[in-house]
Amino acid sequence: RIQREDGISYTEFSYMLLQAYDFLHLFDTENCVMQTGGSDQWGNIVAGVELIRRLRGARAHGLVFPLITKADGTKFGKTESGTIWLSPRRTSPYRFFQFWLNTDDADVINYLRYFTFLEQREIAELEAALLAQPEQRAAQRTLAQTVTRMVHGETAVAKAEKASAVLFGGDLDGLDAADIADIFADVPSSELGSAQLAGDGMSIVDLLVHAGVEQSKGAAKRSVHGGGIYLNNQRVADVDQTVTLAHSIDGQFMVMRKGKKKYHLVKIRS
Repeated sequence: RIQREDGISYTEFSYMLLQAYDFLHLFDTENCVMQTGGSDQWGNIVAGVELIRRLRGARAHGLVFPLITKADGTKFGKTESGTIWLSPRRTSPYRFFQFWLNTDDADVINYLRYFTFLEQREIAELEAALLAQPEQRAAQRTLAQTVTRMVHGETAVAKAEKASAVLFGGDLDGLDAADIADIFADVPSSELGSAQLAGDGMSIVDLLVHAGVEQSKGAAKRSVHGGGIYLNNQRVADVDQTVTLAHSIDGQFMVMRKGKKKYHLVKIRS
């Protein structure tokens, strides 16, 4: 690598040294004698074991396991939005559930074997269902339910499934502001001052234009008349409807939808 024209970055050059020193530090301060990791970390782990042997005259150990890769060759657990964590503080149960639910058809059967305790017969049935009706995503749903249940419990599974249904027009009852923020984190959004919703509130037509869901009042009225506008997944039937804070979720959000899939999140400022 050093002989190549593009050379090697300092980060890559120093990675093994820093990881080895990390192991030494943990050995000294926490009595840590074993480091585990994916098989791609073998060289870095061995460097730490050797450093401890040379500097402390002590034995340390490394344990590696086969690296799980997706069908496209990329590492399992990496997404466009970052790493998936077991801790609900780092990855919410809903996003954890969605991660498994979005598993590619080419990977899901292997993941059922790796990450669940399902019987081989059950997995074979799910594989047959995947081949016969891939659009039903029965294997992905079983994977998401099973792993989320093991990590976060049955209540988290029920809540994640309800949240998933919201994106397909399900009701928002029982969901709080934190759930709404999580579910609609990736949809377009706009802000609205709470004062604008005080008293008699704002007309649905003005709200649609303010949020950018429609470009004009005329277009907004046509969409309402056509039955294509939803507020918190409830169809707006009256073009003269007014919207107040009472329509908000915990005084923080309102969910607007045009048609079946075009969502918009209104964030309410105090």
